[in-house]
Amino acid sequence: MRSKAFASPWSCGVPRKREASCLALGPRLRGNERITNSTTAASRNSHPCCIEAIFEIAATEIGPSMDASRYVFVIEIPPKFEQDVISNRYPSIQINMDATAVAQAGNGAAYLQQIINQEVQAYATRAGAVNPPVNLAVRVVFNPNLKSEWFNSVMQVINNITMLSIILTGAALIREREHGTIEHLLAMPVTPSEIMLAKIWANGLVILVAAILSMKFVVQLWLQVPIAGSLVLFLAGACVYAFSVTSMGILLATYTTSMGQFGLLVIPVLVILQMLSGSATPMETMPVWLQDGMQIFPTPHFVSFAQAVLYRAAGIDIVWPELLIMAIISAMYFAISGVRFRRTLVVLQ
Repeated sequence: MRSKAFASPWSCGVPRKREASCLALGPRLRGNERITNSTTAASRNSHPCCIEAIFEIAATEIGPSMDASRYVFVIEIPPKFEQDVISNRYPSIQINMDATAVAQAGNGAAYLQQIINQEVQAYATRAGAVNPPVNLAVRVVFNPNLKSEWFNSVMQVINNITMLSIILTGAALIREREHGTIEHLLAMPVTPSEIMLAKIWANGLVILVAAILSMKFVVQLWLQVPIAGSLVLFLAGACVYAFSVTSMGILLATYTTSMGQFGLLVIPVLVILQMLSGSATPMETMPVWLQDGMQIFPTPHFVSFAQAVLYRAAGIDIVWPELLIMAIISAMYFAISGVRFRRTLVVLQ
C-alpha cells in the first residue's frame, strides 16, 4: 500500500535551547483516509507560520533519513487506521524521534502527542466512538532516556577543541613576537608557511590527544555515555577541524600586537562559534539567514559531523560532505592566514 509523509521545519523565531522549533517532521501515512489527512493538516495548522513543505517518504527511508539527520520526528500511522478508530480497536501510532537534540525531542514529542490526541479524539467523537481510541507509542532513538549529559559531554569536548586550538596557536605566535624570537626564525632557512605549520601541528597534536583521551576515559568510562560510532573516524574529522581552527587562531593573531589585544579579540569569536554552531543551541532554531552565515565557519560542520558519527554510528559514506567542506574551509583559512602572516613579517623586517 502506498505510503505518504511530510517534513516540517518549525521555526518559532526564538533561538532558545529548550524550544521545539524547526523540527524536521516526517510522518509516514499509509492510505488516504480522512483522519490521517486531517491529522496531517492539524500538525501543520497548529503552527501555521512554521510548517514549510510536505515530502513523501517510503518505509525503507525512515531509518536512513533519521541516521542522516534529515528528520527529528517520523510519525507512522498504520493502514486501516480510520476503520480501527471508528471500531474502537485502539490502533497505535508510532512516533520515532531523534534524541540527539534532547530538549527539542522532549518538547516536540509532547506537542505532537497533544496535536494527534486532540485531532483523533475530535474525529472519534464525530464518528460515534466512546473511549479514547488511539495508543501513542513513542520510540526514542540515539538517547532513549533523554539524558542531557549524553549530549552535553560530547559537545563540551568539541567546544574545548575549538577554544584551545584558537588560543594556543595565536598565543604562541604573539609570544614569539613579544619575546623577539620571531626575528631569529626569519634568519633561519624556513618559509612563513613552515613556521605556521609548526605552530599548527605542535599545538594541534596536543589538543587532539587530549580530546581523544577525554572522549575515551571521561565521556565513555566515567560518564558512561555510549559512543555508537567510530572514534577513529571522529579523530580523522577532528584533525581536519583542528587544522582549520588553529589557522583561525593564527589569523586572529596577525591582527593584534599583544596578548591583551588577542584575548579581547578571541572572546567574541569563541562566543559566536560555541553558541551558534549547534553545540549549545540547535541550528534549526536559528533564523535561516543566520544558519547560512554560520556555514563559513568550520564549527557547525564539525558539530554535525561529530553528532552523526558518535551518536548515529554514521560511516564515511554519510559524513564525507562535512569532511569535504571542513577541508575546503581549512585551506581557505590557511591561505588567508599565510597572506596576513607574510605581511606581518614584512613589517617586522
